[in-house]
Amino acid sequence: MKLHKLVLLAVACTWALGAAAQWQWIDKDGRKVFSDRPPPQDIPEKSILKQPSYAAARVPAAAASAPEAADAPASAAAPAAASPRAPASAAGKDKELEKRKAEAEAAEAAKKKAEDDRIAKAKAENCTRARAAKATFETGAPIRQSNAQGERVFLDEAQRNAEVKRIDTIIASDCKR
Repeated sequence: MKLHKLVLLAVACTWALGAAAQWQWIDKDGRKVFSDRPPPQDIPEKSILKQPSYAAARVPAAAASAPEAADAPASAAAPAAASPRAPASAAGKDKELEKRKAEAEAAEAAKKKAEDDRIAKAKAENCTRARAAKATFETGAPIRQSNAQGERVFLDEAQRNAEVKRIDTIIASDCKR
């Protein structure tokens, strides 16, 4: 029974070895990237910070593009080192990144448009209220307002002219002609 537990423990420990095979590099945007797969071919060797100890050196792009210059064993090793999944996944990540950027830009534009619409609606309401207040002031009827103590007082001519001036500035700023 003790041997059975030891074997089970040994198997569990070997599963963790796969997690040690980590790549670390700095991408073109300057961010650190951690992955269990090698970096894309466009990442220079100097940007690779860490690679698994068993990983073979990456094949340079020039060597991959000129297989006739290399001998047969080296050209057979090049496709094995640069798996067909790496370029496809890199292109997929770029497309996914571009898609996310486009979605973020669209969301930002929608948010900006909603904010502009809200401001335009508020200005339209202010314009309507200001025009109604100006029409009331232009009738010549006595106007009452509350003072600081909450008492209702009639506006004299100077206060009335100051209020008309304030309403005119609101109309000038909020009403489009």
